[in-house]
Amino acid sequence: MDLNSLVQPVLDFIRAHPQYSILIVFLISFGECFAFLSWLVPGTFFFVAFSAFAGAANLPLIPLSLSASVGAALGFYTSYLLGIWLGPRANHVWPFRSRPELLARGHAFFEKWGAPAVFLGHFLGPVRAVIALIAGVAGMPQLPFHIANIAASFAWGFGMLYGVGVLGELANKYLGFLQ
Repeated sequence: MDLNSLVQPVLDFIRAHPQYSILIVFLISFGECFAFLSWLVPGTFFFVAFSAFAGAANLPLIPLSLSASVGAALGFYTSYLLGIWLGPRANHVWPFRSRPELLARGHAFFEKWGAPAVFLGHFLGPVRAVIALIAGVAGMPQLPFHIANIAASFAWGFGMLYGVGVLGELANKYLGFLQ
């Protein structure tokens, strides 16, 4: 099964029911930024495809970008809370139990960068899935976590969805992308 076969049905649904696009973007963004789900949700691929489609179809890019940003922030925050709750037990849950290098890589990244790791983690696929969880396990104070998380969520949401959406709009205007 390729990524296109996972994403295409969602795009087809949004084309038929654009009123659900904000909710779908929120849910996929949340899943992309929530530990464990992010390995199952092809969020980045979806956002590139959807953003180009949204721009070309003249869907409202600002509300969609806000939805992506809020979903990302809440996904990261939920992972952070899960990390606080799990603490050192994180080593004993899937997928870290069978692939401890995932947790080790994320922890090394967090130790090297500290609070900025939460910001950077939104943009780096390999650590996106675990960095907020590790911040919780490591006991990162909430204020710096929230500042980095919210700033990065909005930069990621608007950069990914709005930026690619504008390119899709231009592609449709000059190249007939949806025709």
